Amino acid sequence: MHLHILGICGTFMGGIAAIAREAGHKVTGCDTNVYPPMSDQLRALGIELIEGFSADQMRLAPDVFVIGNVVTRARSQDFALMEAILDAGADYTSGPQWLYEHVLKHQHVLAVAGTHGKTTTSAMLAWVLEAAGLKPGFLIGGVPMNFDISARLGAGKYFVIEADEYDTALFDKRSKFVHYRPRTAILNNLEMDHADIFADLAAIETQFHHLVRTVPGKGRLVVNARDEALQRVLTRGCWSEVVRFGALREEPGALRARGEPHAFDVLRGSLKIGRVEWKLQGEHNQLNALAAIGAAEHVGVAPEVAAAALGKFENAKRRMELIGEAGGVKVYDDFAHHPTAIRATVGGLRQRVGLQRVLAVFEPRSNTMKLGTMKAQLPWALEEADLSFCLQGNYGWDAQDALAPMGSLAVVADKVDALAAAVIAAAKPGDHVLCMSNGSFGGIHQKLLDGMRTKFK
Repeated sequence: MHLHILGICGTFMGGIAAIAREAGHKVTGCDTNVYPPMSDQLRALGIELIEGFSADQMRLAPDVFVIGNVVTRARSQDFALMEAILDAGADYTSGPQWLYEHVLKHQHVLAVAGTHGKTTTSAMLAWVLEAAGLKPGFLIGGVPMNFDISARLGAGKYFVIEADEYDTALFDKRSKFVHYRPRTAILNNLEMDHADIFADLAAIETQFHHLVRTVPGKGRLVVNARDEALQRVLTRGCWSEVVRFGALREEPGALRARGEPHAFDVLRGSLKIGRVEWKLQGEHNQLNALAAIGAAEHVGVAPEVAAAALGKFENAKRRMELIGEAGGVKVYDDFAHHPTAIRATVGGLRQRVGLQRVLAVFEPRSNTMKLGTMKAQLPWALEEADLSFCLQGNYGWDAQDALAPMGSLAVVADKVDALAAAVIAAAKPGDHVLCMSNGSFGGIHQKLLDGMRTKFK
């Protein structure tokens, strides 16, 4: 089969391309941003990449066009290929639908859903299954350092997938995860996000309940016991076994942790069933670990074995990833972009470094943040940082006003170079500079390291 993928350089669609190629299919694709590292990874697999969405790509005559959700008819002039596909009556499908029909249909799918922690928890779960000898396939919205790839077909009957609630394609406005039909599903947490497609939290809860409806009676839902929105989802109807995790007190059957985030016992009720000792920090990662343990147990991996495997978990790239150190200043990269994720990430670094200074540098570039939906939460999100630095983009709202409650502890600049200069001017040896964005942030990490070397030479 020949697939031509529209939007191939996105993490999800690039993962589908890699899996399809591994399965023996011919794969080509196009995107407006054909650049490394994804372009290098795909070309190394023998995948031809085309810049842009020109109609002349119809000459490739694939068996099916696989349409990523970057494609829209609202800007039809930018997506001439999509118009040509429709005019020709050519065969097309979405990425999630193709993945289900050609890969997931015959697998035991373990899906990881939630507003936060999907990538990290998916990476944990895939690693636990790998360490247990199950050779899982996976498609993850990041690169797990234990594997150094974001997607693979796998050699067993299990497949771990990061289950995104964002919509599927221009012709299918359901959440991606309703296509996956998991037998095991983690519901990690649920907050308002993706304000560009969801009117409110209730609309997202409805999509999560669609996911719950697809899990069979012999399946398992692994659910955050602390999350009120998830409890509302389950009250709409639940037909599968439920294992709760993160309970704050002893609860029959529920998984909980006892100890510090970097070293803790895993308890079921009052019974110790495993222990995790690892390099990760933050209570959010502790909860992610409990979720992964609960999901792995459903496919026969004992909690004790799963906990031991997590001791060798290396995290995913762009999750508190140390990029470098210069002049005694450490620079980190993290994908955090929602206020809750920013708070958890800053808090995790604070736990690690104690009284040393944390300088938070962030770019509110997600669709939700650009709309200003959560700008009022930013001072709360940055509470544990010593200083905060924000890039003012073309958001339609004033970051300086949003951060005004922080007074002189917050600095705003409208250019990456100016923001980097402000951070460099404020930095001292021993500081930890945490850069947070769901994009490349204009290469600010290297700018900071270069500037620190000059300042402290």
